[in-house]
Amino acid sequence: MSEDIVVHGVPGSPYVRSALLGLEEKAIPYRLSPIEVGAAGGLRNPEHRKLHPFGRVPIMDHGGFRLYETQAILRYVDTLGGSGGAPVLQPRDARAAARMNQIVGIVDWYVFPTITVGITAERLMSQRFWNRPTDEATIAINLPEARVCINELARLKGAAPFMTGDSVSIADLMLAPQLEFFRATPEGHELIGGSTLEVWLTRMSSRASMQATQAERLRKSA
Repeated sequence: MSEDIVVHGVPGSPYVRSALLGLEEKAIPYRLSPIEVGAAGGLRNPEHRKLHPFGRVPIMDHGGFRLYETQAILRYVDTLGGSGGAPVLQPRDARAAARMNQIVGIVDWYVFPTITVGITAERLMSQRFWNRPTDEATIAINLPEARVCINELARLKGAAPFMTGDSVSIADLMLAPQLEFFRATPEGHELIGGSTLEVWLTRMSSRASMQATQAERLRKSA
C-alpha cells in the first residue's frame, strides 16, 4: 500500500480495537499512535479535538485522508485490498448485510452504554482509574437491559459460527471487544456463560487479529 495508515487511539478502548481488528483481518499494515487518556484534558483537550471534534476515538489517517467513527473506518478498510485472500468483511447477501447492520446498531446504541459503560467500566475501571468505589446501584440499574442485549444477540446469531453466518463480518469486529471485557466481570460471566455467545466469543478471542490487538501487546509495540 502506497500510503501509511495511522490509527490514533487509546490501547484498550473497545472501539479502537474494533478498527484495528479490521486492519488485522484484512492484513493491511498500520501504525497505532497511542493516546494517553491521563494527559492534560484527556480526549477533550484542544489538541485532540483537532483530530476528532467530538473528543472520541479512534481516528484513522490514510495519507491525506482522515476518518473517524468506527463503523466508517471499518467499512472503508474493507474496500482496501489487503493481501491476497483477505476476507470480505461486509456480506454480499442482502439479508446477511442487513443483519450485520442491525447488530452494529445494537452495539452502538445498547451494548456500549448499557454493558460497557454501565457495567464493565463501573466494575473494572472505577477503582483503578477513577479512584472511587464501584457504584453498585449503577450496575443494578443496567443489568436488566444488559440481559436483554445478551439474549437478543444470542438469538440473532443463532447456530451460525459468526454473527451473520459462516464468516467474520463487521458485526463480529464491533461486538467482540465489548463482550470480551464484559466477560471479565461477574455479571458478564453469568450472562454470557453457557450461551451460544460464549462459544462464539471463545472462537473470536482465539483469532490472530484478537491476539494482536490485546491492550498489553499494543502498549509494548507502540
